Amino acid sequence: MNFHIITIFPEAFDSYLKESIIGRAIKNKKISVKFYNPRDFIKGNKTNYKPVDDKPYGGGPGMVMRAEPILKAVEKVIGKIPARSTYSTAVAGMKNNKKILIINFVPSAEKFTTSFAKKVSKKYTDIILICGRYEGIDARIDKILKTKRISIGDYVLTGGELPAMILVDCISRQIDGVLGKYESLEEERISSSEVFTRPEILKYKNKQYKVPKVLLSGNHKEIENWKRINNSQN
Repeated sequence: MNFHIITIFPEAFDSYLKESIIGRAIKNKKISVKFYNPRDFIKGNKTNYKPVDDKPYGGGPGMVMRAEPILKAVEKVIGKIPARSTYSTAVAGMKNNKKILIINFVPSAEKFTTSFAKKVSKKYTDIILICGRYEGIDARIDKILKTKRISIGDYVLTGGELPAMILVDCISRQIDGVLGKYESLEEERISSSEVFTRPEILKYKNKQYKVPKVLLSGNHKEIENWKRINNSQN
């Protein structure tokens, strides 16, 4: 899986992508993550300042990201992706036989789920994530790029960088070899919202907190049943 992230703050991803499971997945070439800065696709003014935003039509507070730099960035991405299938993606009037999904983050859009992550991990080879800023992005990019509008929750963030990290993480987990064992996928086994480890009895401020007896029993059937009940109650 190849992730192509369009953002004016690529450095925001540095620490997260270098650590733990995602860092190993990149090192082992199970996934790749590349960045494209919209500022690189526009000309600067006399002081070499490259504005990617402008005032919104109709008035209102804040600024809106312009369509042109993002469209050029996406065209650059698609131009560098080799054709791998008969899946057709239309971008700015061009036809490309490539398995590409373009995502735009919108708070009011369809909610992102693990089920969605599973589907796209199998259907696409390349995912383009557009990270908006300010008051959002010129809405015309959705029509031109035929984007999939996605929300990670009923709240508003400063930009699309955090949502992009969430999608990279969740989708990467679905790819063979990214996790050490298949059983590590919580969604593929019966997991509980409550988990415990050593010591068996935790002493804290003169109180004792014990691990549920069923988890110490060795009876796998009863343990699985406890997990089901525990999940349904939470």
